[in-house]
Amino acid sequence: MTDTTTFATALIEADTQVPMIRITRDFAATPAQVHRAHTDPDLYAAWVGPDDLSTRIDHWDARTGGSWAFTNLRGEETFSFHGSFHEVSPLRLVQTFTYDAWPESVSLETLTLTDLGDGRTRMVVTSLVESFAARDQWLASGMETGINEGYAALDSLLAVGRL
Repeated sequence: MTDTTTFATALIEADTQVPMIRITRDFAATPAQVHRAHTDPDLYAAWVGPDDLSTRIDHWDARTGGSWAFTNLRGEETFSFHGSFHEVSPLRLVQTFTYDAWPESVSLETLTLTDLGDGRTRMVVTSLVESFAARDQWLASGMETGINEGYAALDSLLAVGRL
């Protein structure tokens, strides 16, 4: 039997066995389009995060062995993040992710893309952190709003043919 479940909004799950968060989301786009949205700095800045923040790319080298840094802005408030790209391939991205205000809490993120056919892609992102307390801190941070608003913005970019 084929799984016909679709994820129009992100399914965010906390793993009960390891300190990991799993995010599943479907897009009306090809894997190449979703990949580009995560590796092209101008596109990434156009959709990532909650609606009330803008994103400034501070550094972006989306290749295996590269690194990145960006800052979210809301008025006078800033929220900075950085990490390293460990693998950049057509169907998988592996990177570290650090919120600069929580430098001791580095997550290892793996994004995989599955072609569902008919121009649709399923994206699964796992974020592994060092403890259940750190995982719960990420979950309580408001990440759900940022994830869903960001992916809705990505849907809009896809709909107008920006990717």
